[in-house]
Amino acid sequence: QVQLVESGGGSVQAGGSLRLSCAASGYTYSRNCLAWFRQAPGKEREGVASISPTYIITRYADSVKGRFTISRENAKNTVYLQMNSLKPEDTAMYYCAASTGDCSLYGGNYNYWGQGTQVTVSS
Repeated sequence: QVQLVESGGGSVQAGGSLRLSCAASGYTYSRNCLAWFRQAPGKEREGVASISPTYIITRYADSVKGRFTISRENAKNTVYLQMNSLKPEDTAMYYCAASTGDCSLYGGNYNYWGQGTQVTVSS
């Protein structure tokens, strides 16, 4: 059974940091693009960051550039999102996803999704 499980969410104050992890099972994702998306209440889902299978290409939403870093460990079938200098507007449910297509930040490209982990940033 294909499964993506996120962890590492929580509540922090503005300016703080969190590191999200997403462990994959039931499938080897070493050849897939992996990404993080987020969705805040009442807002559309937003692509946050993506990383290519070979680690070379990463993409970030303008809103997180310079603050968030995506990385992956193929040997562990895991993708990470290091989030620094968090802002209240980063508050959302964060989802990891795997794509059998390209590594854009368009959610429609992603075939497998986790259940999400909540990130709450207070001012």
